[in-house]
Amino acid sequence: MLRRSSILLCLAVAILVVIGLTMLASTSVWVQGVEEPYRFLQKQATMAAIGLVVAVGAAWVSPEALRKFSPWMLAGVCMLLVLCFIPGIGVESLGSKRWVQFPLLPQFQPSEIAKIIAIIALATWFARWQTEVHSFWRGFVLPGAIAGVPILLIAAETDVGTALSLSAAAGAVLFCMGSRLRYLIPTALLAISGASYYIYHNENRWARIVAWLDLDNPIHQADKGMQQWRALLALGNGGPWGVGLGNGVEKFGTLTFAHIDFIFPVVGEELGLPFTLGVVLCFVLIAVAGIGIAVQATHVFNRCLALGLTCLIVIPAIQNIAVTTALIPNDGLPLPFVSFGGTSLIFSLAAVGLLVGIHRRAHTVPHQEFPLHRKTRLAVRL
Repeated sequence: MLRRSSILLCLAVAILVVIGLTMLASTSVWVQGVEEPYRFLQKQATMAAIGLVVAVGAAWVSPEALRKFSPWMLAGVCMLLVLCFIPGIGVESLGSKRWVQFPLLPQFQPSEIAKIIAIIALATWFARWQTEVHSFWRGFVLPGAIAGVPILLIAAETDVGTALSLSAAAGAVLFCMGSRLRYLIPTALLAISGASYYIYHNENRWARIVAWLDLDNPIHQADKGMQQWRALLALGNGGPWGVGLGNGVEKFGTLTFAHIDFIFPVVGEELGLPFTLGVVLCFVLIAVAGIGIAVQATHVFNRCLALGLTCLIVIPAIQNIAVTTALIPNDGLPLPFVSFGGTSLIFSLAAVGLLVGIHRRAHTVPHQEFPLHRKTRLAVRL
């Protein structure tokens, strides 16, 4: 099974992309303020095609090139994250400064690029300092700083959900590569305390927590808790087998962002439990395939990169499904491969391409460095 990890990975991703396009055809027609009914579907299909090309290219990228240019890529992506705050370049929407807009280029989210680059930089570091992974500075502080800079910049954009998912992925990499728990646990507790302090003193985010704790309250159902409440109603309305593709009612304006963050409840409402469990199963298969690719990797860099990329795909999926089923407060993360979002789709497919490339190299037969041009027979004369 491990030798077929790439096939399993690509199959699960293809199913998710197809489900995502199908549900966009059902939900995007009813997005308020949009004149062209299938504009979101057409744009997502275009981005899926571009993402496929990017994934094929990523599968052929040399690990040596990634290691060589990772410091420059990290510096470049940090500059892109800073540009989100520059007037005229950064684009603010719904109180968040997550996007940039350059002339002749479409608007995109630098945080999606930053997640992959941060993991590449971490893998480069641990491949360079394999013998010092248990030390305080080179095994914890410096690699933590490599991931911490983009995480802080993303959090400053008020994209807390992405910052949390990247923090969890970086923490998983640090733990699996050998950083000591006596460094990781206090740091995690300190980070949780700092995040709790920030959320408590942020009126909007604390209101989300309060609404999540009491979704049965009609006041919260009409305000901060409306999305999660309507998501639960959508899942309940669908029942075990769904009401049929296109027949859902919550997408008609009551479930806001039904085509982005809350597309999973629409899957449950229209297609029922088999498809919601199918989506969950696909992400389980991605996790299994990604871990299998990491286990088979022949080099530390490839192993670390495969583990981090798998976490970048699976952790946001866990967050999104947990939010839409009201298990955790709303954090505004899309469902990878399914929700509408060009930047997210392209770079998620790029991560899949990198994973496939790592798996392909794990089974490549190494060439003999000094081939023999001819054989010489030696005999002992008695």
